[in-house]
Order: sequence, then structure tokens, then C-alpha cells
Amino acid sequence: MNRPKQRQAAQSLRKRQTDAETFLWRHLRNRDLGGHKFRRQIPLGPYVVDFVCFDAKLIVEADGGQHADSARDRERDAYFHERGYRVLRLWNTDILKNIDGALTVIEQAVEGRDRDQ
Repeated sequence: MNRPKQRQAAQSLRKRQTDAETFLWRHLRNRDLGGHKFRRQIPLGPYVVDFVCFDAKLIVEADGGQHADSARDRERDAYFHERGYRVLRLWNTDILKNIDGALTVIEQAVEGRDRDQ
């Protein structure tokens, strides 16, 4: 996908976020999570990611049922891992039903505490 089309796709995704993405964004924007800067629906390589913290090289994806055991997602994740990013996938239902738990997992990943386990 060329850069202008990718930018258009990202803008379109920002306008039609899922409920889980909208809810999560309320907690990630304005450095509300431990002072870490997140951006949403950002073109990164040939893909558009849901949320990214560039400082921590962490991508957060809010996934619905269509992502269960997805070969395409494994390919995307491998692309990002090769470039030094970690990918954290959270289910939409977990975000909507347990936002505090989801935010704890994200904060641990941003701070690298998820690697100690």
C-alpha cells in the first residue's frame, strides 16, 4: 500500500473505531497511562496498527473474534518483531469488561515488566 493510501486508511479507521478501541483510547490518550505517549491508527510499514507507543516499541491491538488463530496476524506480528516491536493483543471483550486489567497489562508491557515473568 502506498503512503497516501495508507494515510487515508488510517484516517478512515480512526473515524470508525470499534467500541473497544474508543474505550481504550480514552485511557491511553494524553499520556494518561503512566505518562507514556500512545498514538492510534498509525501507518507502520505496510500495516496500520491500532495503538503504538514508539518510546517502548510496543504495539497494542484490540482484537475481535475474527482475529482468533489468524495467519495474517501472525505474519503482521512477525513483521513487527523483526523490527524490534512487541505486539500485545487484547480481546475486545476483555477491554470492555475489565479495562483496569487491560491497562495493567499494557502498563507492564510498556515498562518491560512483562518480560520478567
